[in-house]
Amino acid sequence: MFMQVQQVRSYLLDLQHRILHALQDADGQPFRRDAWTRPADSPLQGEGISSLIEDGGLLERGGCNFSHVRGPQLPPSATQHRPDLAGAPFEALGISLVFHPRNPYVPTVHMNVRMLMAHPAGKDAVAWFGGGMDLTPYYGFEDDAVHFHRTCRNALEPFGADHYPRFKAWCDEYFFLKHRGEPRGIGGVFFDDYAEGGFDQGFALIRAVGDAFLPAYLPIVERRRNLPYGERERDFQAYRRGRYVEFNLVWDRGTHFGLQSSGRTESILMSMPPIAKWRYDWHPEPGSAEAQLYTVFLKPRDWAAA
Repeated sequence: MFMQVQQVRSYLLDLQHRILHALQDADGQPFRRDAWTRPADSPLQGEGISSLIEDGGLLERGGCNFSHVRGPQLPPSATQHRPDLAGAPFEALGISLVFHPRNPYVPTVHMNVRMLMAHPAGKDAVAWFGGGMDLTPYYGFEDDAVHFHRTCRNALEPFGADHYPRFKAWCDEYFFLKHRGEPRGIGGVFFDDYAEGGFDQGFALIRAVGDAFLPAYLPIVERRRNLPYGERERDFQAYRRGRYVEFNLVWDRGTHFGLQSSGRTESILMSMPPIAKWRYDWHPEPGSAEAQLYTVFLKPRDWAAA
């Protein structure tokens, strides 16, 4: 299993490098690179590279993190679908990113790909994969939604015709604020606990998703980054960012896994936007562009077929 872990690690580090290089070119400012190692007395061992930008030309805040950690036992968030592995030593490695652009017409985006490997006593190691990407617009554009979803669909086509509709539905279900009764955004694809076809297929799947990220997102950035906006748009962006915060803290399994396994808090919470707002029982003006986000875009839809 050592060679398999090294294969995944090498790919993830290269993916992080490619994404950061592309976003630095788009933003015009460099990311801050923060390499870290867990203390020797920590229950969680390992290392990573956190890369963050704040107050950039394009990105108001954004991070793209690599981590490779090892622990004495899997936390509850990792074994809720695999009770037979509860308490087993593990290692986890992955890339996770969230980009919060300044311009409200450029959507926030999230992507991650990861592998977990458990080492149950007296048994062979067990590996499984997870990840996906999803888009969170503040002002909706149909051609952006179609482009993003079709890129996700095309990335998954080699794995079977069932993968995109299955993972799209999973994304719509997962990135849903149950306490609000509304989606976080327009979705994308999401999968977890994936072990179909063994290591080779799982590794190929996270490569397909990781490699599709830049083609899915950068064309949208270039279409929207120079659109003019004012205080009204910024105010609505901050209000909708509040929903992003609520999801990540209340529902996100990755956040829970990191905190439950004594992970590095600064890296785990790099997904938080720099500015967010909450209001009591607020509703957008009927017929407005803000209302259209709710009536048209925050509804599950087969965007790839549009």
